[in-house]
Amino acid sequence: MSETWKPVLSRSVVFRYDRVRGADLLVLPERVVVLQGNAGSIVRLCDGARDVDAIVAELAGQHPGAPVADEVPLFLGRLRKEGWLK
Repeated sequence: MSETWKPVLSRSVVFRYDRVRGADLLVLPERVVVLQGNAGSIVRLCDGARDVDAIVAELAGQHPGAPVADEVPLFLGRLRKEGWLK
């Protein structure tokens, strides 16, 4: 994965908060993905303006001591592989 990649949701994906479930969702055609834990806070930063390093830096500041430098790029890569991020 390129560090200059600026992740953004694919056109067919909508990020939404569901008050009933109390969870962030990715709404896709004919499918809903419920995001667990801090996944929503990561996806929320995927605006196409920040590259992966900037997302990691922001999350590291919000969650000192958390292994964001290792885990966030892997998570974003999985979402990209699914086609949910471009």
